[in-house]
Amino acid sequence: MVSFGLQATIYNVKDFGAKADGSAIDSPAINRAIEAASQSGGGTVYIPAGEYACYSIRLKSHIHLYLEQGARLVAAFPGEKGGYDAAETNLHNSYQDFGHSHWQNSLIWGIGLENITISGFGLIYGKGLTREESRLPGVGNKAIALKECKNVTIKDISMLHCGHFALLATGIDHLSLLNLKVDTNRDGFDIDCCRNVRISQCTVNAPWDDAIVLKASYALGHFQDTENVTISDCLVSGYDKGSVLAATWQLDEPQAPDHGGRTGRIKFGTESSGGFRNIAITNCIFEHCRGLALETVDGGQLEDIVISNITMRNIVNAPIFLRLGARMRSPEGTPVGTMKRILINNVNVWNADSRYASIISGVPGACIEDVTLSNIHLYYKGGFSEEDGKRTVPEQEKAYPEPWMFGTIPAKGFYIRHAKNITLDGVRFHYEQPDGRPLFVMEDAEGVEFVNTLKE
Repeated sequence: MVSFGLQATIYNVKDFGAKADGSAIDSPAINRAIEAASQSGGGTVYIPAGEYACYSIRLKSHIHLYLEQGARLVAAFPGEKGGYDAAETNLHNSYQDFGHSHWQNSLIWGIGLENITISGFGLIYGKGLTREESRLPGVGNKAIALKECKNVTIKDISMLHCGHFALLATGIDHLSLLNLKVDTNRDGFDIDCCRNVRISQCTVNAPWDDAIVLKASYALGHFQDTENVTISDCLVSGYDKGSVLAATWQLDEPQAPDHGGRTGRIKFGTESSGGFRNIAITNCIFEHCRGLALETVDGGQLEDIVISNITMRNIVNAPIFLRLGARMRSPEGTPVGTMKRILINNVNVWNADSRYASIISGVPGACIEDVTLSNIHLYYKGGFSEEDGKRTVPEQEKAYPEPWMFGTIPAKGFYIRHAKNITLDGVRFHYEQPDGRPLFVMEDAEGVEFVNTLKE
């Protein structure tokens, strides 16, 4: 422990018994340092260079956990040396995946805290975390999990192979994620029931799941929106796990576990009991991954969204996928949600898989409304036949929302169904090979307007 006059006290974890040898379990020492800082009203818990094998690290309010350059916080494998904190009881498990319903079974976790910072230029390596939703005692499946906290900043660190979630943030008010490099084996950032969120200058590689995903689950036991969110200046991708941090950018593993191609995208949903409101995404790059997906399928209202200045390359499914569904994994009696007032502009997509075109699809009795797509260039592979354009698309109201649930789409540009007041302004299509399907197919669609857009 070091103190310099009026300067805040710094709590060096080595002063509390941390060995930093990669073998001894150092989480008890780190937790002692956090507790000491907390007892003094807060402070910086300093992790100097070295390798720290750890189980659960329990954050406290007013703590800055700082990883020095060269520090590696490594999730240990559960076993003879110990294990992670048990997943706490949650009476609302049935409304979202197990992984979204628990926070304590993590490498770093905090519940009901305020004024937390995790920063530095060190590495969090989730080596011993499982990427599955394990219910076994002692098993951890998240690198960082936070619930019902406020004033949280995570910046500058790198994160590798972080289990089911690199970050699960649920019910956070004022969350900033800045200049993070995440290269993981499932989800990158899951931002669930949060408000006042800023995500900027982050690289998130997540070939087996979503890179940055906004959710609004029922994990807190009540409906809560994710709102007032900005995502800017980020790269999301589906390169092979670990190859982005290693700067080798490999592409030897073409499939995610769901066999839908690499994932690695920005997505809204699927957990969507609550809604998504007042969200802006700008200046982002998608590379070797799935396309932009806006989904509300459990009753949430998805409204007032602006997405601009997006470039996508090598997209393995629909470049633009808007889905209002009726899966309804919410308390009984919850009505179908809404999706409206969405602006998407200045988008360039190169080398997209043509099977699914781009999709705007509600369900019978629930239309997607007031969507404007402008200044968009879509470069598809093409290669489908006129016969493919005669396909009937199933409704799949309750299906998990992914473009492949509809099969090959009968349109080569946009498929628009159960929608109204849709404007396509300055949308251009390009095809590597001829495609015999019509450019647009519309069903139960009214008020669709084409401005400076080629319509066959």
